[in-house]
Amino acid sequence: MKIISWNVNSVRARIENIKKYINKNSPDILLLQEIKTEEKNFPYGEFKDLGYFSYVHGQKSYNGVSIISKKRLKEINTSLPGDKIKQSRIITTKIKIKNKNVNLINVYVPNGNPVDTEKYFYKIKWLDLLIKYIKKIEKNDELLIIAGDFNIIPEEIDVHTPEKYLNDALFRIEIRKKYREIINLGLNDIFRNFNKKEENYTFWDYTQGSWQKNNGLRIDLFLISNFLINHVKKVEIYKKERGRIKPSDHVPLECTFI
Repeated sequence: MKIISWNVNSVRARIENIKKYINKNSPDILLLQEIKTEEKNFPYGEFKDLGYFSYVHGQKSYNGVSIISKKRLKEINTSLPGDKIKQSRIITTKIKIKNKNVNLINVYVPNGNPVDTEKYFYKIKWLDLLIKYIKKIEKNDELLIIAGDFNIIPEEIDVHTPEKYLNDALFRIEIRKKYREIINLGLNDIFRNFNKKEENYTFWDYTQGSWQKNNGLRIDLFLISNFLINHVKKVEIYKKERGRIKPSDHVPLECTFI
């Protein structure tokens, strides 16, 4: 089973690139973030023609997440308990891996910039609610895959010039502590199990020649329960998508289970 996570930065603007990716790589499940559209305007037909079901938690012009699946899914949830602002940032379902039930959570974590503003404090609150939600799932001894755009740079190795981000909401120590709190719940940043090298990024800004200079960030992640580690065949960053015409500023992160 191949599951991919991809911040597409507008599903309608990138639909042709997404379709090309699907035709070439045939993922079983796509977790899309920042789809930037309401449900009524989502391109359901484009995915249906490729043999996929679409489950969407949209929002006009920004945010929005969806799950695109070859198989019909059940138990779709689109709320983060306690989130009073209710931006479209989470969608969950359940799948089976090796006959085990697995909670699949697709997230688009708030950016949080500028720091020490309402946006920053919302990010902290949202992460606290996510942690609480994870704890509730794990209390029932259920397995987890949490993937998406975390808007968090985990370590210095995950950013081209870490000193420039010390007071950025993606890398501020307070935010990284929240990320570490999530990891300490028994989850693994599975990409790092396969690749310890520097300069493995999933995002390059559109400005200042960031793509050409490989000045990127690794902020798109797969976090999985310990039990699932031995069932992961590979995790890869599909970097070539960033070189297409009209690309997203993020690229797909692929996780293949056996």
